[in-house]
Amino acid sequence: METVEILREASNRIYESIKDIAGTEHAAGDFGIGAGGDVSRNIDIIAEKAVLDYLKEINFDCVVLGEECGRVELSDKPKGFVIMDAIDGSANAVRGVPFFCSSLAFATENKLSSITDGVITNLSNGEMYWASKNKGAFFDKKKIKVHDKEPIYKIIGINTSGASINLLKKLDPVFKNHDHTRHFGANALEMALFARGLMDIFIDLRDKIRIQDIAAGYLIVKEAGGILVDGDLNPLDADLSYSTRVSFIAAANQKILDEIISQIDQ
Repeated sequence: METVEILREASNRIYESIKDIAGTEHAAGDFGIGAGGDVSRNIDIIAEKAVLDYLKEINFDCVVLGEECGRVELSDKPKGFVIMDAIDGSANAVRGVPFFCSSLAFATENKLSSITDGVITNLSNGEMYWASKNKGAFFDKKKIKVHDKEPIYKIIGINTSGASINLLKKLDPVFKNHDHTRHFGANALEMALFARGLMDIFIDLRDKIRIQDIAAGYLIVKEAGGILVDGDLNPLDADLSYSTRVSFIAAANQKILDEIISQIDQ
């Protein structure tokens, strides 16, 4: 079985395991601080268990890097890393806001740039996005591309949750120059929507994003033709360490990237 098919099945297992508990009292609970640094909720634990159980069931030789469970070595001779955020948008999932997802990626080495496969599933409805390196990006069975034409409405995705006053001041021209800014509370799913052409740019410059949040979206965006740069405007890459935090901009084309950067740099 191809790696992307393994990730897709693991993602399906997550969906089946949590679809009836999101927004209920069973979704919450406090299981302490997970490896990624946030409080682990019951829905997070259930979702991760579904993935770990499946990977053990098929004897997939890998090391899992989970946001809650941390590093789990499933083989003495791993083929690579499964980078797992089983529930991205946990606050939405616990409250029942229908915008949260799973993010699973496979990397052959300890770098974002070594990711070969990624899957993001909208856990509110089961819709799936996936990509394999050099094979394109897909939404269900349809190949997707970023929106590379002049849009009727320019939609700017921008994550400012917990942003510093200095960053908000830096981004102020973006808000002033654009009437349609959006943030829904799950970075991975927003990257998938961007890759599908439903947003024109997605900005997160808070230096807070973990590798688990971005791994699958990184590949899906690139395979859909998007541009990904870090906070210094270099091609986005990073190691897979739990201490790594990144900023990034995903842009549909160089024109809109240059436009936004010129506004941020004012």
